[in-house]
Formats: sequence, C-alpha cells, structure tokens
Amino acid sequence: MGVDAISSSSSAAQQASAPARKAARAESTQQQYSAEEQAKIDQLKARDLQVRQHEQAHLAVAGGLATSGATYTYQRGPNGVNYAVGGEVNIDTSPGSTPEETINKARQIQAAALAPADPSGQDRSVAASAAQMAQKAQAEISAKQQKLAASYGHSEKQVTVDIFA
Repeated sequence: MGVDAISSSSSAAQQASAPARKAARAESTQQQYSAEEQAKIDQLKARDLQVRQHEQAHLAVAGGLATSGATYTYQRGPNGVNYAVGGEVNIDTSPGSTPEETINKARQIQAAALAPADPSGQDRSVAASAAQMAQKAQAEISAKQQKLAASYGHSEKQVTVDIFA
C-alpha cells in the first residue's frame, strides 16, 4: 500500500485553534511580553491556525483515503505554548483493484492534495503522482479495449471510452 504525506503550507486564517486559545488564556494571567516576544507569539499563533486549516482541508477531501489524522510539528513560543508550524496527513496512494477504480482513486488523491487554498510543494508532488497513476490506468483501459476490438475482427477501428466520475 502506498502512503504519501500531504504537508502544510500557508492558507487563509479564519478561526482560532486550541493552542492559540490556550495561549490567549495563559497570556492574560502571566507577565507582559516585550514587543519582540509579542510579535513572535502573534506570528506563531497565525502559523498555527494556517497549518491546522491546511491539514483539515486535506482530511475533509481525502475521506477514507486518509490513513491517519493530521500530525503536527511544533515550536514553543516565548509564552511556553507549543504552536503547530508544520503538519501532514498520510493518505493511501496505492492503485485500485481495477483500472477504473484506480482512476477514481487518483482523482480523489489529487483533490485531497490540492484542497488547501495554497498547496505546498509536497502537495503538488502528490497530485502529480496521482495524475500519472490515472494516466497509466487509462492506458490499461485503452489497451484492453483495443485487444477486445481486435479479437472481434475490428482491429481497423479504434475504440475510445471516456470514463467520468
């Protein structure tokens, strides 16, 4: 079974994550931070939110192909709170049991990889691999159709079938 990781990159921030909310509570009860420390905390909070939204987008589209929940790498802020600064979602990238199933699976892999607003380089690489997987499966289907046509004495005709999901 092939498993590729779809990793995070920047995307639009809309809602607060658990570490960011925890940090907000901690800050209200702790000391004041220097302007530099506060800027770093704000930067880490924003990155945490971006990373979590990015990975959630992958999970939402991957559905049953996700082999794990999102995993994160963290950086500790000046306030002692760990903020997510990177992440990944592992998805099953193995071919399907038939060429048709492989094409459908490849389309879902591509959609999951490109789901975030700003896909990372790794995301684009996974999507490209899925596109190649779909092309190979389509070639298998075409070869089978040509062989079938030839066996019926229609070798002069070319049979083309488009498969739409």
